[in-house]
Amino acid sequence: MTTLDTDTKISILSMRDTGPAPEAALVRDIIKRGLFVSPVIVGLCALAWGANGGYSSAYGLVIVFGNFAIAAALVAYTARISYAIMMAAILFGYILRLAIVAAAVFAVRNVSWVELLPLGLTIIFAHSGLLFWELRYVSLSLAFPGLKPKTPKKTISMEQSESTP
Repeated sequence: MTTLDTDTKISILSMRDTGPAPEAALVRDIIKRGLFVSPVIVGLCALAWGANGGYSSAYGLVIVFGNFAIAAALVAYTARISYAIMMAAILFGYILRLAIVAAAVFAVRNVSWVELLPLGLTIIFAHSGLLFWELRYVSLSLAFPGLKPKTPKKTISMEQSESTP
């Protein structure tokens, strides 16, 4: 019999994802956009708080990019094992990543080049700003999980090119 037996129970513990990992593409895109605006953020912090503000802002951006990369790696890796493990990794990974961010700030809080205000502002606004910016590029469709497909550039049709002198 080729059909699925109606008495068979499918467990969430046995299900897994074998398709492409869109979260890796999303994080690459987020980091690409973050690197694009990083000089502006670091420059503004350097203007407001001096060189130490710029260094602190750059350190904060490294923390943010690392946090996004770890989150995507956890999801992409554990989804291939099972959805249940992925859900646990997302929940406990969030707590672990919060602890890593806190430890990264705590480790440098008394170093001479650190200004805590630009560091904290960079971490907060870079996380939220990059996520909101990425919303414009995310496809909310099962047909194209991850980033929206790029639209082809419009070409001039033959009729338009023939009508122009």
